[in-house]
Amino acid sequence: MLRLSLLAPGLFSRRRFLGTSGVAVAGAALAAPHEAAAQAPQSAKAGEQNPSASDPGPENRALKELNPNSFTPPSTDHKLGKTFWSSFSAMHRRIQDGGWSRQVNVDDFPISKQIAGVNMRLTAGGIRELHWHVADEWSLMLYGNARLTALDFDGTPYVNDVTAGDLWYFPTGVPHSIQGLGPDGCEFLLVFDQGDFSEDDTTLLSDWMIHTPPDVLAKNWGVAPSALEPLKNVPPDGRYIFQAPVPGPLQQDKQAVTRDGGMPTEAFQFHMMQMKPQKSTRSGQIRIVDSAVFPAAANIAAAHVTVKPGGLRELHWHPNADEWQYYIAGKGRMTVFFNAATARTQDFNAGDVGYVPQTLGHYVENTGDTDLVFLEMFKTARYHDLSLNDWLTHLPPELVAQHLGISAQTLDAIPRANLGVLPA
Repeated sequence: MLRLSLLAPGLFSRRRFLGTSGVAVAGAALAAPHEAAAQAPQSAKAGEQNPSASDPGPENRALKELNPNSFTPPSTDHKLGKTFWSSFSAMHRRIQDGGWSRQVNVDDFPISKQIAGVNMRLTAGGIRELHWHVADEWSLMLYGNARLTALDFDGTPYVNDVTAGDLWYFPTGVPHSIQGLGPDGCEFLLVFDQGDFSEDDTTLLSDWMIHTPPDVLAKNWGVAPSALEPLKNVPPDGRYIFQAPVPGPLQQDKQAVTRDGGMPTEAFQFHMMQMKPQKSTRSGQIRIVDSAVFPAAANIAAAHVTVKPGGLRELHWHPNADEWQYYIAGKGRMTVFFNAATARTQDFNAGDVGYVPQTLGHYVENTGDTDLVFLEMFKTARYHDLSLNDWLTHLPPELVAQHLGISAQTLDAIPRANLGVLPA
């Protein structure tokens, strides 16, 4: 398995408030000190030690323990931003002989308008049947081994094996299949560039064939109608996932697809974990995979992020697309700043999904004692992120000081680059 992650409150607005209202506030405090104290924010004590945060009623304690920053938010949270947490672990699993699937799309996760995800498991020999769909498909192998087949737009065949850490990408309309190999099949994540994508909307080979008039199909294939009798055994909704024997050696299948002289393409596959990280510090690393390094990935870009315990995926934002996240390992928390004095913090664990709308500032912090590993996914050909640190340290120092009131020493201490992952 793979082992793959605050600024202070707005001082300027606070000072402006004190400057314009200081006399009135001071007068009110002198006239009614006890009333002023009662109305003061209870920020000195955070957590359940604050009596106002107690919850003696019914509570889902398992969920509470997984989401402490949602149950007791940091004092910097304000108003109620949109929910940007979901989890595959809370989704229905469609289980069939040969494996299972579950999905997170806009129906269950309304903020996720640009991207949908599917988590799938296939047994050794289990087949996700030959199919295609209207959305582009990006995938990361999470566990085990699988064999892929596809046909390119120019009729070039593809067949190859993938293992944990490998990617594949099938554009809209490209027919393909996935089959689990020994010893224990596989599990993988599928990411689609449509928030409303559903596995139920894919075009299945078997479903199409049994809903085509037999005489038409016989004419199309140049066979007698009696040759189609086996199709009567296909379930009325198609096969989708089904059990089959483990396929033979890869070379055998490669020879089979080249019997007409065409050589198989390698374009659909990418060995992500074999590439050198584009960003690396002692607290983590980031591998960026987009069309610049994986040309087949024409419409989905990705970053594979590892954050060491205590480390921080630095404060940043993405200018060109919404960010869909998948948490592979570890524990973390993220605060999304929604603008208009709105911020919300949420905890994330393995199997969870996060979402950050385009241009909104955020960070991801490792809150556990093992590596935090997650994916950043974008509906775009190229990956872009902008770093708060990189921005502030490349402005006139006086301009920054005038905004935030920080000293020259504080500004000098800020890292002068987009490092990606920062130490504790």
